[in-house]
Amino acid sequence: MTTNTQARVALVTGGTAGLGLALTRALAADGWHVITDGRNEGRIKEAELSPNVHAVVGDITDADHRSALVNAVWEQGRLDLLVHNASTLGPLPMRPLAEVGIAEMAEAWRTNVGAPLVLTGELLPWLRPGESTIVSISSDAAVHHYETWGLYGAGKAALDHVTLTFGAETGVAAYAIDPGDMRTQMQQDAFPGEDISDRPLPETVVPSLLRLLEARPESGRYQAKDF
Repeated sequence: MTTNTQARVALVTGGTAGLGLALTRALAADGWHVITDGRNEGRIKEAELSPNVHAVVGDITDADHRSALVNAVWEQGRLDLLVHNASTLGPLPMRPLAEVGIAEMAEAWRTNVGAPLVLTGELLPWLRPGESTIVSISSDAAVHHYETWGLYGAGKAALDHVTLTFGAETGVAAYAIDPGDMRTQMQQDAFPGEDISDRPLPETVVPSLLRLLEARPESGRYQAKDF
């Protein structure tokens, strides 16, 4: 095992697009060693990540892939920040709950709830109370009820609960963060054919996330605009 006592270490899931990519780039530029992942080599190449970033190819729902992420943390010997960013809207186009089956629900929740829950548990040996931080990217759909957003929103609400429970059980600072609407592919997938150019770019949200990490308030659910 190689222990890195200098650079802070972050694991950001889904760090090859959208907010995950913007945050990964910002952390790397600030001197962090960032571990992230992407579903295929193409996405990782397109992201043009810096040398400070170690990208692992795979899907967060795959046990072997999660083990590879854990091994990458083990090699660094520390974990200062865990960000659960990877998520899915579920089957597209989005549909009312009455049209969602158990298999579709299970598939979406594997990504949005199950994988973060299990990965956090596997990383607990490196998450230090009073020093490390867990951040889960949430959504206003976790607390508000919009037509066709029920499956996604329920998953985000569950992720909020899982995240904050880990904080209560371990003493590690834990935050569920609603970043607000952003100009991302996921947002476009949710509103096919609509012009979403009025949404802010993910890069504009990152400074708020960094201020949250610096402020280290009590564990809880926050909106990025609060910072």
